[in-house]
Amino acid sequence: MKPNLKWAAVALAVCLPLSAEAHRAWMLPSATVLSGEDPWITVDAAVSNDLFYFEHFPLRLQGIGDTEAVPAGSPPGARPRPAARLSVLAPDGSEVQPQNGSLGRYRSTFDLHLTQKGTYKLAVANAGLFASYKENGQTRRWMGSAADFAKQVPADAEELKVSQTNTRMEVFVTSGSPSETVLEPTGQGLELRPETHPNDLFAGEAAEFVFLLDGKPAAGVEVSVIPGGIRYRDQLGEMNLTTDAAGKVSITWPNPGMYWLEAETRTTAGVTAPASERRASYSATLEVLAP
Repeated sequence: MKPNLKWAAVALAVCLPLSAEAHRAWMLPSATVLSGEDPWITVDAAVSNDLFYFEHFPLRLQGIGDTEAVPAGSPPGARPRPAARLSVLAPDGSEVQPQNGSLGRYRSTFDLHLTQKGTYKLAVANAGLFASYKENGQTRRWMGSAADFAKQVPADAEELKVSQTNTRMEVFVTSGSPSETVLEPTGQGLELRPETHPNDLFAGEAAEFVFLLDGKPAAGVEVSVIPGGIRYRDQLGEMNLTTDAAGKVSITWPNPGMYWLEAETRTTAGVTAPASERRASYSATLEVLAP
């Protein structure tokens, strides 16, 4: 793969619907359900081919390591990749800061001190435009804000295709008993409104989730659920589902372990120029416990 296309693929893994790309972006907590008086978790964040295995690039997060540097392994002349903003909400809805952040060759890592009882939500969300076009016979890709589009994409670009994008990646962690405050949707992009608490998942039991697009039930959304550890088995083990008219899916977990859930949808409704379509995606890392 040519260097510019390789970096575009990595960026797309974070900024576009994830099942369409060769690489997946994810966050992996050391635990999702904790007890005790002074619990902590460590979270790894990466972009990889194999789920929850560090072999490609770190997920670059604002405030974690030197986010302005050009990543190791980038082609000559490459510009720094923009870091995504990590938001961590405590059980009372306040925003808290991660600690001990570090940017490595294959992963970003940070700690979170769970000082409140209840459920925390860790989220990385992006919105903007994605354009692909040809310039002097070469395929180009650009991502950024609508305000920068006219400045950075040639007005006479050939085979120009522009998409309006929304992505959201989440992890839920509970200290003590689960709580509901952080489960409230923001009303922006594709989101999960769990009817079964995401930290109350057990093998052999069904969980019901509702997907919303801009706060409204999203029908016909394709949902993929993949158990971790795909590096060590021949079959992907993927479950494919589609939301019903109320935006709901029911998932029965076959085994305990960490799972990666991804949902995506495309629409032309509500799209504004220069975009011709909207692409929205959601992903989450979920832990399923033994019954």
